[in-house]
Amino acid sequence: MTIDPNNSPLTTEQADTLNRLLETLEPRQFDWLAGFIAGWQASLRSDLASAPESSSSDLLPSLTVLYGSQTGNAEALAEALGQRANARGITAKVVDMADYKPRQLKNEAYVALLTSTHGEGEPPDNALDLHEFLHGRKAPSLTHLKYAVLGLGDTSYEYFSQTGKDFDAALHRLGATRLTERVDCDVDYDDAADAWFASLLETLQSEAGAAGLPTSSPNTAYSATAAVSYDRRHPFPAQVLDNLMLNGRGSNKETRHIELSLEGSGLSYQPGDALGVYPQNDPRLVATVIERLGLDPDAAVKAGDIDTTLARALQHHREITLLTRPVVEHWAEYSASETLKALLEDHAKLSAWMEERDLLDLIEEAPVAELDADTLVQALRKLPARLYSIASSQATVDEEVHLTVAAVRFEAHGRQREGVASTWLADRLAEDERVPAYIEHNKHFRLPEDDDTPVIMIGPGTGIAPFRAFMQEREEREAGGANWLFFGAQHFHTDFLYQSEWLAWRRQGLVDRIDVAFSRDQQDKVYVQQRIRENASELWHWLEKGACIYVCGDAEAMAPDVHEALLDVIVEAGGKRRQDATDFLRELTRQKRYQRDVY
Repeated sequence: MTIDPNNSPLTTEQADTLNRLLETLEPRQFDWLAGFIAGWQASLRSDLASAPESSSSDLLPSLTVLYGSQTGNAEALAEALGQRANARGITAKVVDMADYKPRQLKNEAYVALLTSTHGEGEPPDNALDLHEFLHGRKAPSLTHLKYAVLGLGDTSYEYFSQTGKDFDAALHRLGATRLTERVDCDVDYDDAADAWFASLLETLQSEAGAAGLPTSSPNTAYSATAAVSYDRRHPFPAQVLDNLMLNGRGSNKETRHIELSLEGSGLSYQPGDALGVYPQNDPRLVATVIERLGLDPDAAVKAGDIDTTLARALQHHREITLLTRPVVEHWAEYSASETLKALLEDHAKLSAWMEERDLLDLIEEAPVAELDADTLVQALRKLPARLYSIASSQATVDEEVHLTVAAVRFEAHGRQREGVASTWLADRLAEDERVPAYIEHNKHFRLPEDDDTPVIMIGPGTGIAPFRAFMQEREEREAGGANWLFFGAQHFHTDFLYQSEWLAWRRQGLVDRIDVAFSRDQQDKVYVQQRIRENASELWHWLEKGACIYVCGDAEAMAPDVHEALLDVIVEAGGKRRQDATDFLRELTRQKRYQRDVY
């Protein structure tokens, strides 16, 4: 279809130019252009509405979208909501909670909060101030405010989507009114978020009398935010280039250095970003589950929008190695098991029982007399992507991406267990095979913009991955800032990951200090937090010079222990009281001088 200048307000030259452009566009580019034009039109209407000569009836609804995000998912959804709102004629501004003044809430009419949950039910770092304000004595009455909350979480964790629940409860307690019910999303959040977007925007249009404004298709704005064709919903098939063992012979650990090709993808990343990988379940476990249930592996089933077989659904599309409460609830219904029903009545006992158990354990605990293949598939949640901190700088490796992957293998409840993605990558992927992957951007774990800023990196085990990317980047930039690494593992001779590279950087002068803690090389175990305390005076000196601190690794034990060690440093070497030290670290977080990538 072409534009006829005789039947349009365009000049002949304009119509010819636009026709030539349209002939070159692919479908995804049409989607982007449609979203862009809709947003641009909304922006023009917003400018007109704010002009002095406009009457109050001309003003468009205004929505403030606040996001709390640790890894970037909530931020991406917030941007998508802003795009979709603008396409409907609703003026929307998207704001990082860290950049938002909490007292501004008393001046807002409509607010949408999108937030993830971090650690044991804690807010993400950039949401701490707003969360604390709303739960504190200084929180104002918000009876004028109308709001909506979208929470992101993981049903396998005890405090699923807790921060979203906290914000919702606090706003409601302060008198605010819900525009739509809170939605708590599991790791597969796309469909739930889309439905929440639609409900919120329809309600907001009705509330503001904007029903006559132009609308867009549900996914137009979401698609328009993608800078490339490959993303979380459309992963790129990245070819395996290399798969190397990093640990030495005799090590208790199995850590792989994996290199993937991004050639032809158009994907780009920065140090601090993560790679999302869609893995496959072990076909042996899949076969055993199907056999125990007496089902046909070739039975036709539907996994979401995909028509496939039972075996392929369980291997490629469904979570079978991790139990969640909804799955146990389904199984209690199918099996009529009194044991499962009793567990479901005690949250603590259920969490303890589910730990390190999988679908096969559930089948053996509560046999089901009769269950069809499609019912089984519908009871299980989607197999989510696994995120790995990227261990390379694109400035160094070009169209490649490197990962540092610890293969997870352990025995529990009388059976050998394996990590889904880690052992798939380590054992079952040969060179030249393909890995469905996408880039997960993380603006909350970034090198300082000033190349002369000192950097302190704390990364035991595979937590060293992003710091390898940091050093490659700083080497390419010829950055002048000093660099200090704290690294920990079990043994020096077998577990010092990327040892030759770090020692080379040390000899070259790129890395100024390396402090290591190898816990099993002496009788008493030593960890990185002890090395931090031992270097309290020097570390405080670096902080006084403006150094940024980065922590990467285990969120359950390492990150809290390192945080406590940093507080001790500030108290001891900085001469501050404990509460003042806590406030000091909080201020470093606000200034983006204390950043964590923990999992």
